[in-house]
Order: sequence, then structure tokens, then C-alpha cells
Amino acid sequence: MSRLENAAQDDAAFRQELRGWLASAYARFARDWPGGAAPRDLDFRRAWEDTLCANGWSGLGWPKAYGGQDLPLSRQAVFHEEHARCGAPLGVNLIGHGILAPTLLHFGTESQKRRFLPGILANREVWCQGYSEPAAGSDLASVRTRADAVEGGYRLNGHKIWTSFADRAQWCFVLARTDPQAPKHRGLSFLLVDMRSAGVRVEPIRQITGEAEFCEVFFEDVFVPQDLLLGEANQGWKVAMAAASFERGTYFIPRLVRFAQELAVVRRLALRPDAYGHVPASSAAVRHKWARLAADSHVLALKSQRALSAAMRGDPPGPEGSSTKIHWSEAHQRLLELSMQLLGETACLAEGADEQSAALAHAYLWSRAETILAGTSEIQRNIIAEQMLGLPKG
Repeated sequence: MSRLENAAQDDAAFRQELRGWLASAYARFARDWPGGAAPRDLDFRRAWEDTLCANGWSGLGWPKAYGGQDLPLSRQAVFHEEHARCGAPLGVNLIGHGILAPTLLHFGTESQKRRFLPGILANREVWCQGYSEPAAGSDLASVRTRADAVEGGYRLNGHKIWTSFADRAQWCFVLARTDPQAPKHRGLSFLLVDMRSAGVRVEPIRQITGEAEFCEVFFEDVFVPQDLLLGEANQGWKVAMAAASFERGTYFIPRLVRFAQELAVVRRLALRPDAYGHVPASSAAVRHKWARLAADSHVLALKSQRALSAAMRGDPPGPEGSSTKIHWSEAHQRLLELSMQLLGETACLAEGADEQSAALAHAYLWSRAETILAGTSEIQRNIIAEQMLGLPKG
């Protein structure tokens, strides 16, 4: 048997073990939660994430020397797929597990790794990401938050926005300007900031869903010790770009699993007679929309597999990720728009809606952000035009 065949068999065995554990563990967790499963509740999500970590389902790709399991990327992908398939929600420390931890492993000093990795592994310390600013979102290199060198470290002043879970985080990694005279992609540094420091102020942002997962963060003369600089001074852009690449093989996996699950729900809605006995799927327009979405789901799965294969080969990140991001976000919005059309007036109900309708309505409202976060559709189109099609900047 070849090495590839052995690896495939090992992945299949891992999948079966994981699927069985998730089926029983998540059902038990949801049953024991006061009031039953609440996958949109942040306390529920954090508690489930704690359960995963307590049972060894964290640090899957980390070296064993730091408490990880040193699993290949293929098996990490299996975890993300099966976790989404069982219906469990994403956690609140995704930034810590998915971005900061691998960045620490790559750029951190031994002291930094020993200080921060155990807290992430056990989910004791939640991290948030201090990148976007009111005048620097997609154009991240335009950040104005400054970190001035002082004795023993830096004095941080600035304003970050759209910072996920900042009100729950103990730590934040911040991209700040340490050399205002340097070109904008240079002169940036990557700092690890204690959110409990004097001068840190967090203001939650109320979303259209009624939740407040995003926050504004204000830094007013916050002292950051020198040993909390990650990487070299004025090399923060390099660290930030590397951090953005660490999730590229697995980022879309749970999102595409949920896309397929929602697509199946929409199909059932289209085949269900309404109050007047009319079956929505009898309309050619509805069938056409669903067929296009089914094709989107299949193509996106292939794109995700291509990204995973490239990451497993160690290929550098390319512009293909922009194609996947814009395809997924815009297709997901179309999918949820169709679900609202099929639900009709039920989509307008809040407390009176059944669980499935309420979940679709919530997803529809949340999806408005998906063409903005992680790079707007306009920025993604620019990347595709310039780096994939070779068109001139204009």
C-alpha cells in the first residue's frame, strides 16, 4: 500500500472516531445547557469551545513540544468539516486558535511561546485582532494607530474598529505604526496588548441582528512592554501577511459545509406547498436560482480542496483566495435571499418564527457583512484583475 493510501486510510479512521465523539458530546452538551441548544449565544459558543479544548481537540497542528498533536493539515481539515457537519457553532476564540497561535509558533520567541500558547490551548485566554481602523479597513497598510518607543517598550495610541469579541478578549494583537517616516507598508510593528491594561477602552457595536460581536477599541497611552513585540520592529506587515495565510487551507471548510446544509433546507422549502397549495419549485425562476446555487456549492468545494492541496504542498498564498472569498460571500447572500423569498411573511417574525426560519433570518441579516469583512468585494475584484488577469491598475 502506498504512503498516500495509508494516509487516506488514517484520515478516514480519524473521521469516524471524530464523528462519533462529536455526535454524542455535542448532543449531550446541548441537552445539558440551560434552556437547550443556543448556537448563536456567545456564552454557549465559549462553553462548547472550552469543552472541545478540555477533550484534546485543540492545537491539532501544533508541535507536540508545545502541547499540540502535530496532525497533518488533511486531518485538521477533517476536524473543521465534521465539526460543522454536526451542527456545532464556531467558537469565540477563533482568532487565538487559528491566527495568533500559528503566528507565535513561526515568529515568537521561546519565552512568548511558553507564555501564551498554553492559555490558547486550554482556551483560558481569548484573543482579538486589532487591525481595521475607521480610515484603514481593506487598505490595512494605512493604519494610523501609533506605538512610540519609550523606555522599556512602547506607548500605544489609536482607534481600532470591527474588532471581533474584543469585549470578551484578554489579549489583542495590534498592528501599529512605529516609524511614521517610513513608507506605509514599512514602519509597522506587531504588538501583543493586554486588554486589561490602563488606557484600553472597548465599546461594543450593535449589529442589525441585535447582537454585538464587533467592537471599537480605543488605546490611550497604553504601555506595551518591549518583550510583547512579535517579530522585529518595523516588520509588522510581514508578520501580519503571514498571519493571514495560516488559515487559508481550512478557513472556508466550515462555511461551505453550512452553505450545503442551508442549500438543502432551501430545497425543502421550495418543495413545500404554501398556504394556498402552491409549490414554489413549480416556478422556473425558483428552480433556476436553486440550480445556480447548487453549482456554486460544488465549485466552491472544489476551490476549497484546491486551496487545501496547495497549503499541504507548502505553496505560497496566491490571489486564488480572492476568487473563493468573493464567490462564497456573494453566493451565500443569494442563497439567503432565496430563503427569505420562500419563507415569505414568516421571515419577518422574530419570536414567533420556528427555529429553522429564525436561523435563516438571522443568517440572512448577518450575511450582509460577508461582502465587507476580510476584504471587500471591490478589493477582491481588484486583486483578481491585477494578479490573475494581469490588468493594469487604474
